[in-house]
Amino acid sequence: MTQQPFSRPGAVDLSGLQGVPAAGAGGAGVSGAYTVGVTEQNFQSVLESSMSAAVLLVFYSSTRSPESVQLADDLQLLSNEFEGRFLLGRVDIETAPQIAQAMQIPSVPLVVLVAQGRPAPLLQDAVPLSELRAAITQVLQQLTTSGFAGRHQPRAGSEVDEETGEEIVDPRYVPAQDALERGDIDAAVAEYQKLVDANPADVEASAGLAMAQLLKRTEGVDLNQAREAAGSNPDDVAAQTMVADLDLLGGHVEDAFLRLINLVGRTEGDDRDAARTHLIGLFGAVGNEDPRVQRARRDLASALF
Repeated sequence: MTQQPFSRPGAVDLSGLQGVPAAGAGGAGVSGAYTVGVTEQNFQSVLESSMSAAVLLVFYSSTRSPESVQLADDLQLLSNEFEGRFLLGRVDIETAPQIAQAMQIPSVPLVVLVAQGRPAPLLQDAVPLSELRAAITQVLQQLTTSGFAGRHQPRAGSEVDEETGEEIVDPRYVPAQDALERGDIDAAVAEYQKLVDANPADVEASAGLAMAQLLKRTEGVDLNQAREAAGSNPDDVAAQTMVADLDLLGGHVEDAFLRLINLVGRTEGDDRDAARTHLIGLFGAVGNEDPRVQRARRDLASALF
């Protein structure tokens, strides 16, 4: 996979990464649905999670660089906005000096992208939130175009083993999650479908199935070509739904919803029904309790009636 990440002058040499010993999962007291505090114990586990979806590592120090802490906080905010398109690993170089040494960190702040186990430096200075959001959007779009469009499962609210610090995963979802981690989307769809067939009221399985189906539909799709097709054919349901899918994967949830709501408003008959049905499927992938879904449902009703 060819990566062209957002970058700044002075990229660091990350060759020391392979020198870090493997360890089990753990935590570092950081709260966030898509954020984990990185320690020497869970570092390898965090890197391995990049095989299925992007990981951003932010290196910071409250004593050496207060602005690096703000950058880490901004990235944590964005990790929730992008809803699992990347997992944020916060690395405090004061408490995890061996990681900083292995990664050959020259200074903080530093942000590193890890995709499929391969690290690439993104930022070496603090930037405004708007610029940070744009940079991450660019990176994720490039990854999606390259066919790497996985999504991390939320971590907040999960049950944790008090002795080991490891997240306890409901065993019903393990086969599907394992399939996603190894990149077998077809198997993930099949496993989630089994759960939904067994219990149609299983909200988490339904959401997992919707997301796995979304990953299947967009597998190998070129983002730029998809946008060109949608721009040239504004009323083509297949072209518009594809871009909506890609927007959702890129974290642009409201843009995806708005595109399809507008499509519903200007189409009729089978085309309108297809756009509406697809939009409802995206609602399921995001989660019906999400306030953006609730707003979009109201807007859809207005478009229909």
